[in-house]
Amino acid sequence: MVAGETVRRVTRRRVRTRANLLDAAFAVFAAKGFGRVSIEEVCEAAGYSRGAFYSNFDSLDELFFALYRQRADLIADQVAGALAQDGPDLDVPAAVDRVTEVLLLDLDWLLVKTDFLVHAARDPQVAETLLEHRARLRGAIADRLARAGGFAEPPAVLGDMDGAAHAVVAAYDGVTTQLLLDRDVDGARAWLKQLLTALLTDGSGNLR
Repeated sequence: MVAGETVRRVTRRRVRTRANLLDAAFAVFAAKGFGRVSIEEVCEAAGYSRGAFYSNFDSLDELFFALYRQRADLIADQVAGALAQDGPDLDVPAAVDRVTEVLLLDLDWLLVKTDFLVHAARDPQVAETLLEHRARLRGAIADRLARAGGFAEPPAVLGDMDGAAHAVVAAYDGVTTQLLLDRDVDGARAWLKQLLTALLTDGSGNLR
């Protein structure tokens, strides 16, 4: 019993340490840029030793991918929540409104992600891992669309649910790139709403 409680305490402490390292790394990445940050700086910001870092992550790349999974899961959950509100019969225009209202448009995260994209573009192995993570995000979105009864079939130009998910992610990528430059969050949400409505409906709010 005592041994089991000790293991639980160690596990909770490890989870807390990992979460603190992720939070600290995100803040440092956003302030300085991914390529300008060292493991020592992350440890200093989190208040931990290098040993604590290496007991949780092999590298800054691995830490970034843990951050990416957090954000990808959040985006997928936001899409799922927006689609689930209509029950079995999806009202696409209303769902688009909800998605664009709640979807993650965090400038600090976009800066960190963009820095890492440049890093990945120069390292094929990192790029391959990032592509796998992006594919999982698209898969999660495609799954949510497939389970929405009112959206049983995407527009023909998109092909299938995977194509629709590609379109949603591409629209998000394009809008957030503009957002990094003009810092207009309201404008980004408005553009994203227009793009998703055009992609997923006939443009007037009716399913194609």
